[in-house]
Amino acid sequence: MEKNLDLTVFYEFLTEHSTVGIHAINTQGQTIIYNEQMKKIEGLNLEDMSDRSILDIFRFNNADESTLLYVLQTGEPVLNIKQTYWNHNGQEITTINDTYPVKQHDEIVGAIEFARDITTLEKLVNQPLQRYGEPITFDVITAVSPEMKRVVQIAKKAAIAKLPVLLIGESGTGKDLIAEGIHYATVPVPDEFITLYCNRSDEHMVEKLTKQLEEHNSCTIFCERIEFLSLEQQKELLQVLETYSTEHLFIASVGNDPIDLIAEQVLLKDLYYFFASVSITVPPLRERLSDMGPFIQDYLARYRRIFGSQIKGVTNEVEQLFQHYDWPGNLKELEVLLDEMSTMISNEEYITYDLLPHHFKLKVQEYRDSTPLHAEDFVIQAEQELMPLDNYLREAEAYYLNKVLDKYGHNITKAAEALGMSRQNLQYRLRKLKNN
Repeated sequence: MEKNLDLTVFYEFLTEHSTVGIHAINTQGQTIIYNEQMKKIEGLNLEDMSDRSILDIFRFNNADESTLLYVLQTGEPVLNIKQTYWNHNGQEITTINDTYPVKQHDEIVGAIEFARDITTLEKLVNQPLQRYGEPITFDVITAVSPEMKRVVQIAKKAAIAKLPVLLIGESGTGKDLIAEGIHYATVPVPDEFITLYCNRSDEHMVEKLTKQLEEHNSCTIFCERIEFLSLEQQKELLQVLETYSTEHLFIASVGNDPIDLIAEQVLLKDLYYFFASVSITVPPLRERLSDMGPFIQDYLARYRRIFGSQIKGVTNEVEQLFQHYDWPGNLKELEVLLDEMSTMISNEEYITYDLLPHHFKLKVQEYRDSTPLHAEDFVIQAEQELMPLDNYLREAEAYYLNKVLDKYGHNITKAAEALGMSRQNLQYRLRKLKNN
């Protein structure tokens, strides 16, 4: 190393050209580092941050949700945490963060956060499941698990009774599909299926709904996430529903237990009572993992028909990762993930770990690292779908080489020595696997 070389210029270059957002604060909560990528994520400048606490600039549901302040207070790192907050312009931001305390002489002098922007992805996850231009009936809804079979059974009875229905469940569970299934199971089928998106700010939403009801003799109105309406709008909505309750079928959804929502004063009690005659809880994907395989197969079958692809399914490793992930975005998150991977598919027959998007690899890395390679991983089980030998051997080789590389910190020389091959041979095998 050159004598008297100033490393500051290297640190500044690294900070400004990093592909992740970097935000560091001192013990007073004031910003001291705020790189270009973080500016892009949050839409702010360093000048906006000067001499102000992050609680003055960003809005959290509560102060404990700031990972930077939490780490500053506890002195413990917080890794791979999803955080949703709003900047001073009211823009919603969602990131996955790794946050660390910064110490000097064993004393905390601040905290630093490395953030990966998933705002766009998060918005996609909160969108309805795709329809693919076909009506959604109970026959096409994935219901393999006992939990979903029970949901469909109750929903069919609700369609016969023609009573208001309340669907309860997290975002992305498919409540909108159940609502449309009820619509098509009603006899006679109402003229229209109309979705009222209550999470979109529109002062004239109820007024527009009234006009639609007046224009149709019979229709199904699905009020999606009614708890997002203001209490005043909920009162207006209730008046409209009661006026037209004998002519139309009304279905609503909420994201949490309605009793809790009423206690939190975000759901009007009388509006809940209007829908409470039939309440159906749609369980999250993590509680009905047996529905995941058929959902993937339906998606890939549709992909094969449209694009003439040879894709058949996912490898055993990917399936295990999917089974051990908690899917906070439920079926919609899985659908978005499949959409992302489908853009990478060329002549592959199986979706491998390499085809997973980087952001998802980060989410499942802890489980993958903690899962040792066992001999039984390469033994054919009776319930496993067989794949061509070349594909199987390629998967096993890729898995093993990646494990060895992880063990040696991706040092090619050390990994090659451990594998008993030359450095050039290992590089050749890695390039070949990457290109296949």
